[in-house]
Amino acid sequence: MSLKVDHVDVFIQASHILRDILIEVAEGEVVCLIGRNGAGKSTMLRTIMGFLKPRSGRVEFLKQDISWLPAYKIAQMGMGYAPEDAGIFPDLTVQENIEIGSWVRETSRTPEEKVRLAYQVFPLLEKYRSRKGDQISGGERKMLSIARALASEPKMLLLDEPFEGLSPAISISIKEKIYEISMLGVSMLIAESNVHHVPESTRMLYVIERGEVIFAGKPEEVHKNEAVAKIISG
Repeated sequence: MSLKVDHVDVFIQASHILRDILIEVAEGEVVCLIGRNGAGKSTMLRTIMGFLKPRSGRVEFLKQDISWLPAYKIAQMGMGYAPEDAGIFPDLTVQENIEIGSWVRETSRTPEEKVRLAYQVFPLLEKYRSRKGDQISGGERKMLSIARALASEPKMLLLDEPFEGLSPAISISIKEKIYEISMLGVSMLIAESNVHHVPESTRMLYVIERGEVIFAGKPEEVHKNEAVAKIISG
């Protein structure tokens, strides 16, 4: 098992945000976490990444308890993260943003080889390698955020709303890239508010509502539950 969120509760100050969450991602698997805005998706990813700590339960990555590790330690273990707002450095070039990702953890590949891998998956970005982060489009910033995370040569990627606000054409392109990355053996947990954006390569789907997982199963089964289908349809 690549990732296991084992009966996790998370509070932010006095607010109980996540309640008894159980999520599993097998090695090389693409899993989606679907929920409306405010349901707890980003909180879940931030907890996995170590920015928030569970009140109870545990988070396991590669069979190790990472619940109380700092984010940089989790990244060094092989967890990559592309946040909802992309989180790129606007004053740095595309090349420099990707290079930062390549320095996160030591692997058998050199930093230069990791950068080449990121460009191999996202060739469009190589054309803009000298542009600053604030000189590319919203869709390109989403791609750059994922490419920077990929440059760390992760064992797992957390993608927060990778399709939000994108045109249909760019969304299709990013879905194709997600498939390419999965073919490299990288596990993925994708948080998304629109069920229609779920990539075809998704093996398992979790639906979260008000901080609780209300559905866990195959993507094709989600619409069989009338109550759940109503929630994800908005």
